[in-house]
Amino acid sequence: MARPVLEVTDIVRQHGAALIQACHASLSRVQHRALRAIQQCRTAALGGHLEQCDRCGHQVISYNSCRNRHCPKCQSLAKAAWLAARQAELLPVPHFHVVFTLPERLAPLVLQNARLLYNLLFQASSQTLLRIAADPKHLGARIGFLAILHTWGQNLLHHPHLHCVAPGGGLAPDGRRWVGCRPGFFLPVRVLSRLFRGLFLAGLQQAFDQGKLQFHGQLQPLASAPAFVQWLQDCRQTEWVVYAKPPFGGPAQVLDYLGRYTHKVAISNHRLLRLQDGQVSFSWKGYRHGHRKKVLTLQATEFLRRFLLHILPEGFVRIRHFGLLANRHRAENLALCRQLLSVAEPAPLEAPQDWRERYQQLTGVNLSLCPQCGLGRLVRIQILPTPSYRLGRASPQGDSS
Repeated sequence: MARPVLEVTDIVRQHGAALIQACHASLSRVQHRALRAIQQCRTAALGGHLEQCDRCGHQVISYNSCRNRHCPKCQSLAKAAWLAARQAELLPVPHFHVVFTLPERLAPLVLQNARLLYNLLFQASSQTLLRIAADPKHLGARIGFLAILHTWGQNLLHHPHLHCVAPGGGLAPDGRRWVGCRPGFFLPVRVLSRLFRGLFLAGLQQAFDQGKLQFHGQLQPLASAPAFVQWLQDCRQTEWVVYAKPPFGGPAQVLDYLGRYTHKVAISNHRLLRLQDGQVSFSWKGYRHGHRKKVLTLQATEFLRRFLLHILPEGFVRIRHFGLLANRHRAENLALCRQLLSVAEPAPLEAPQDWRERYQQLTGVNLSLCPQCGLGRLVRIQILPTPSYRLGRASPQGDSS
């Protein structure tokens, strides 16, 4: 695949220092680390190896990737491996996509309390789906689903929302039969919206009562209990958006969707258009204006500031499974579902020998072929250590994915 003309790493290398100088006090350790990783990704700073074609002798240097989950260049292999595991878990039923979005007025508070309130978003959304699905007035079944946190809008501003993908049905309360959804319909979004709003705001009130919320800058007045109660009341008067998209046509569509959403970062390199005179131009879709494509131009430091809004807290898990698909009992629940649906167990995937074989197995692209002659295979002939290793210090391990 050809390298994009412009990459996020180019912007970081040219303007990252200016951003750090301007915002050093407000940047977290994980944001500093992400900037450094993206800047060094696939450069000599991380080491690599020299390969040679066993047919024509052509040599290729491959530098290691940074493996940072916020780097636009380092997600393809992780995504492909994750999708392969999900493919084995898909049931032969329609799948539905539900999006839980927090109102715009909550976004600043969420940003200042990211770990706590992102967790609350997962909790409120998952409990909403599980409760409404279990209600006999709706589906009356135990369902399972995965949820993916996104924190950005197309313009890179903070826009926290959760994408949930669920099979269209679940197990009856006694676990003896599969309860399917009505054709083309999962759960009522208006009911989902009201319960989601109530659960999230109740969680906010509890966090405030326990002294867990932080208020900085313009939000400082909310540290007063009367002001916070009034603010919550205003949030309660707002309609919260829960959007249920039409069901997917089949497992292939589910995988295609998940491939575009699971390991996505705030902006992909292909949306970048220009870096000129200290300004970055990129394409975006105005969803409030008929999904029309537009071009947004920002100062490079503002672009990077917005990009860093979406660096997640260290160790934060942004893809989670709930209900029947929760990690602890997923295998046995899926086995029971397949039995009730009269579906055979999927064949286990064979583990490849190295990352290139894994990449080919999952994507169909053979990275071992010589780019010069297209016939020979690239063979590693030399390790290129990192500069720190040359100085006698330990070297981080990497790959060329």
